[in-house]
Amino acid sequence: MINLVTTMSRYLMILLILIYTYYNFRFFSLPDDESKLRLCRLQNVPLFLIFLLSGTIIYLQTEDEAVVLFFGAQLVFFVLYQLLYRLFYRNASRLLLNNTCMLLCTSFIMLTRISMDKAVRQFIIMAVAAVITMIIPYVIDRTWQLAKIPWVYGLIGLALLLVVCVIGNTSFGAQLSISIGGFSFQPSEFVKISFVFFVATMVYRSTEFKNVAITTGVAAAHVLILVLSKDLGSALIFFLSYVLMLFIATSNWLYLAGGLGSGCAAAMLAYKLFSHVRVRVEAWQDPWSDIAGKGYQVTQALFAIGTGGWVGLGLYQGMPKKIPVVEKDFIFAAISEELGGIYALCILLICLGCFMQFMLIATRMQALFYKLIAFGLGIEYVVQVFLTIGGVTKFIPSTGVTLPLVSYGGRSILSPLVSHGVIQGLYVLKRNEEEEEEQQFDEAEG
Repeated sequence: MINLVTTMSRYLMILLILIYTYYNFRFFSLPDDESKLRLCRLQNVPLFLIFLLSGTIIYLQTEDEAVVLFFGAQLVFFVLYQLLYRLFYRNASRLLLNNTCMLLCTSFIMLTRISMDKAVRQFIIMAVAAVITMIIPYVIDRTWQLAKIPWVYGLIGLALLLVVCVIGNTSFGAQLSISIGGFSFQPSEFVKISFVFFVATMVYRSTEFKNVAITTGVAAAHVLILVLSKDLGSALIFFLSYVLMLFIATSNWLYLAGGLGSGCAAAMLAYKLFSHVRVRVEAWQDPWSDIAGKGYQVTQALFAIGTGGWVGLGLYQGMPKKIPVVEKDFIFAAISEELGGIYALCILLICLGCFMQFMLIATRMQALFYKLIAFGLGIEYVVQVFLTIGGVTKFIPSTGVTLPLVSYGGRSILSPLVSHGVIQGLYVLKRNEEEEEEQQFDEAEG
């Protein structure tokens, strides 16, 4: 009976995620704010149905009453999170808020299925991070001084990266984190935000060659320290975000061509210098030649994706734990195996929807400083998504980065929530300005 319910649930969850994803893109074609608001309200229906249905299936499979309490706590959190956001920020982007909740919802479904302990730990991190980051839109809306302290962002970023490079913990060949009081965190995730603010403030000041050269030098120092720490995935994210931000600010094709050319040269040099890079490249080129060794993680991920097919095997019907570090870098494979390729593709499209929101807000901002912040954070986000899913599907070599808001770990939660908070702040700022302009126009007409 339970297996029958599980089988039926996977088809229903696919239908619900398809409806949610349709709403996600339908939003951009609606002509007025009222229609968009109604659609976002409708979008919450499949979101919460997926959450409740998956919680029910997990309980039936485990018969663990702790699951009921855990999913109840999550339900309370998601409801309060949405209500408080709407209460404090009337003009917040409802679509981005819904997408944030959907990605977090999918994360807890899979993490609970893989490891209850890790899911609980992730929930605590997420709850604390959500409370802290909820004040970010308030700060962005009221603090123009953020554009006047570029060297604060730059020096803090360099200092944090240097600390990791010197005393950081090594994981899978790279120095990624530092431990304090039994907790570990990755400063590079915080530096992603400060890096974007540094570049935005510097380029906002001037796009003359001298200032560009100084900015490039500091940006290169960030990337070099990450390379020395062997955190090449983060280094690539920093590099691409800087090159594209500089191009957007200057419209200089020489900067773009030079940046991409130097990036290709750096990639070849990294292949020569770092043994773990060569291992990952070899595993990407032909993982089947050494399934039990260096190709094990990639092949197990591909087996999981292939076994799941389009509709998945259903929760607790697959073997995601056979994939090393499945809850982090390879969680997309676990989603594909048990929830199905259609569900996984929808998650990818939802991530794309978040990126489109970032870009839409960037185009609407008049001030170059705010425009570059939105664009830079959007580039970092979409590059990270591409690197993660590309590595899982063998489209590119694995880079060791996680899927934002979905993978396990503080790095997958805090930095994306901060980025989303900044974007929400910019959206609120723009909407408030538009309302003031409309009010002034109405008063002038009256």
